[in-house]
Amino acid sequence: MSWWCVDQLRGGEHMAEVYEFGLTLEGDCDDLTDELLGRLHAAGCDDGTVAWQNGRLFIAFDREAASLEEAIASATADVRRAGYEVKAVP
Repeated sequence: MSWWCVDQLRGGEHMAEVYEFGLTLEGDCDDLTDELLGRLHAAGCDDGTVAWQNGRLFIAFDREAASLEEAIASATADVRRAGYEVKAVP
């Protein structure tokens, strides 16, 4: 998955950027349970779409931030807060 940015404008003034990117998480996942999804949502991953892909947990984010690096860093911190580790940023 590649990333992309959408500029949001309000009254001609640059307000924020939304970056689209994905994170593959460490470990195997057998099922997307309500508990797993609830933990991710409560940790701040509510701007991501969670999927089970090739036996791994994957989250596609649309995250508002000042830069792509900041968006990925904040998403990674949220994933860790939920008790998971990031394996890759595809």
